This record gives sequence, structure tokens and C-alpha cells, in this order.
Amino acid sequence: MIKTRNRQSLVAEIEQRFPLDPHVKEAFLAVDREAFVPPEFRHLSYKLDALPLAASQWISSPLTVAKMTQHLELKGVDSVLEIGCGSGYQAAILAQICRRVFTIERIDELLKEAKRRFSELEMHNIFTRFDDGQRGWKQYAPFERILFSATAKKIPDVIFEQLAEGGILVAPIEQSENYHILTRFYKKNGRITSETIEQCLFVPVLDGTQK
Repeated sequence: MIKTRNRQSLVAEIEQRFPLDPHVKEAFLAVDREAFVPPEFRHLSYKLDALPLAASQWISSPLTVAKMTQHLELKGVDSVLEIGCGSGYQAAILAQICRRVFTIERIDELLKEAKRRFSELEMHNIFTRFDDGQRGWKQYAPFERILFSATAKKIPDVIFEQLAEGGILVAPIEQSENYHILTRFYKKNGRITSETIEQCLFVPVLDGTQK
């Protein structure tokens, strides 16, 4: 009961800053953010703060997760690819809306923790991969939606190739140091167009994997 109230107050706080579509709101009410936060920060689970994770990574602010989710326009979407699994919270939110979520993480320690959480919460429609996310996941492409949960200087061509026709990709794009722009890309008739949404700040996408 307390957890339900916590989620309701979190959603109310998000909506003071960013009105949520009903399906996004329902996803936030369904997922226990506390399960994705390191034990020492559990008391801050329902604040609108980004929180530290292992390996110098962060779990994004719930407000940021809400914005990224809504900007993907997920209503009726079957498959989404997330690049940068981190704590797994963003994937868990996506999994409430989409039939299949594919998430890639380059830091083994983080991925093992995320997989454990998905298993404990019985989230069986999330598929994980330990790899450099900038390569995508060709086996299950094309994806109707792709989400970068870390800042990229540019989106690799191989990722756009894995985006379905009519698909949307959302990513923070680095314009200069500490100046990132949340950008939405569209694929139509094989061509990519983009629009800027707002300024943001994320950890950078890095090459390779880390055991």
C-alpha cells in the first residue's frame, strides 16, 4: 500500500512538470522504482533525482525516463531497442507498454543486476544482451522504436539501418561538452529526418564492453 502511494505521488510530481499520456502514467504506476535503486539510496527512490549506480553510472531521474518514454510515441508499438540498460528501470517502464523490449548494456556488472531485477519482478518480455550497444542487435531488427539512454556524438549508421520504416529513434546528442540536446529521429522512405526537443544531460555512450 505504501509503495502504491509512493508511485502515485511520484507520478503526481512528474505531472506538475510534464503531463503524461495515460499509457505512460499507467507504466509508472506499475513499476516499483525502489527495486532498481541501490540499497543505500532506497529512501530517495521516489524523488525526481538521478541516483548513482555501480561503475560510475546513474539511474536517470524519473522525470527524464518519463520524457524519453513519451517522446518515443509507444502506443501500439511491438518492439523497442534500448541502448544502455543501466539499472533496468527504463526497460521496465517500456516493458509495460510494448510487447517486446530489447536492451543492451556494455557493463557486465550492471547487466547482471538488471537481469536479476527483471527475473524477480517476473518481467518476461525484456531481452538482454551484453555488448557495445552502438552495434545494435541485428538478429531482432528492425525495431519500431530505438532509445539511447546515453549521449552520443552521432548515431551510427548501423543503428539507423536497424530502425524500421516509419520508426522513431530518441537520443541525447552531444553538441558540445555538457551541452546535450534530446533529439527525435524519424525514418521515412529510407530517409532520416530529425527534430530537437530540449536540452538534457546524460552520461556518454562509450565504445566496447566492460567485464
